[in-house]
Amino acid sequence: MILFFLTSGLFLGWSLGANDASNIFGSAVGSRMVSFRKAAVIASLFVILGAVLQGTGTSSTLGRLGSVNAIGGSFTVALAAAVTVYLMTKFALPVSTTQAIVGAIIGWNLFTGNQTDGKTLSQIVSTWIAGPIIGAIFAILLYILIKKIKRTARIHIVRFESYIKTGLIIVGAFGAYSLGANNIANVMGVFIPAFNLHEINMGLFSLSSAQQLFLLGGLAIAAGIITYSRKVIETVGSNIMELSSEAALVVVLAQALVLFIFSSSWLSSVFVKLGIPPIPMVPVSASQVIIGSVIGIGLYKGVRNINFRLLGEIAAGWLATPLFSGILAFFSLFFIKNIFGVSVGVKVEETLTESPREIEAVVIDSNLSGVVQYLLMGLVVAGIFVILVYYSLERKKKLELQKSEEKFWKNIK
Repeated sequence: MILFFLTSGLFLGWSLGANDASNIFGSAVGSRMVSFRKAAVIASLFVILGAVLQGTGTSSTLGRLGSVNAIGGSFTVALAAAVTVYLMTKFALPVSTTQAIVGAIIGWNLFTGNQTDGKTLSQIVSTWIAGPIIGAIFAILLYILIKKIKRTARIHIVRFESYIKTGLIIVGAFGAYSLGANNIANVMGVFIPAFNLHEINMGLFSLSSAQQLFLLGGLAIAAGIITYSRKVIETVGSNIMELSSEAALVVVLAQALVLFIFSSSWLSSVFVKLGIPPIPMVPVSASQVIIGSVIGIGLYKGVRNINFRLLGEIAAGWLATPLFSGILAFFSLFFIKNIFGVSVGVKVEETLTESPREIEAVVIDSNLSGVVQYLLMGLVVAGIFVILVYYSLERKKKLELQKSEEKFWKNIK
């Protein structure tokens, strides 16, 4: 039963992966520097690592916005956000998953009578404006830097393109890690107050209750990347603006830096020690940052390069997302509570006075940790198998290419 309630979060993770893979490798695939297959595999691996290792910070922020205190409410909120993101993805528009989950949480607050924390909401909303601007600034500065390096280093064009291709893979992996670290809160954040799982000790490392949820969410994101992200990748990668190889590298790196900054508790603590206000641990819209970065490059090169009609459609999607998600969550909560009789949450002040059944819905102790433990072992085995197969195929391809070259030169002689 618990796994059933988690399906909406997994669906949201799948939708995020299908939509936000464009933010990691869209420009690289669009510029023909990296194949979709290779991009999908790299993105899937690193998004899981980022979610498990660094996903805690931004989750606490969403918890302050609205602490969904019943598993039925968590299921419904995540489902409303997932349906919203899926519909936007269906129309090939890179939508903000952050906006979808924020709208759904506000819908839950309105339905249950809980107050939406204005300070937290303003922090999140401010990133919807600041994220694209910071991304554009980073993109312009990085683009100027890489053009200067290209000009002064006097690297041969063939070797330079080889370096760019390698760089795209590296920054794409960093971008996937940052996406997992920053956006896993959108996928599994609403489930954290409703779940209390046994800690898993694997000897070399252990996974807390939240990290187990992040692992499941990361796997769902990876599944979305592999199965359904190509269409949106093509929208961001080539339709907004044609990108050169170095511009593609800059755009991915700028987006990765912004997401990493807003999910790094360590960097925030360094700021505090230096007497600088801390960085808010806020889930940032990866879609907005990447498009801001693309626009930054476009503005630097000249506004005539930008497809403003497509940008208008994307902006309309951003405005509609939180509103649609919030309304859908509100009416879905009414339906789930009154038709199926499932607890969807109560006002925070009333939690202690509710019946034992209501309180039981808030804290859950299950065998789900055992499922996650077996899943981890299966992932390790599958990972080793995939690496061996990939190495074998690459080696075979290299040998075939070498034989082809030897045959070519032999025929010339």
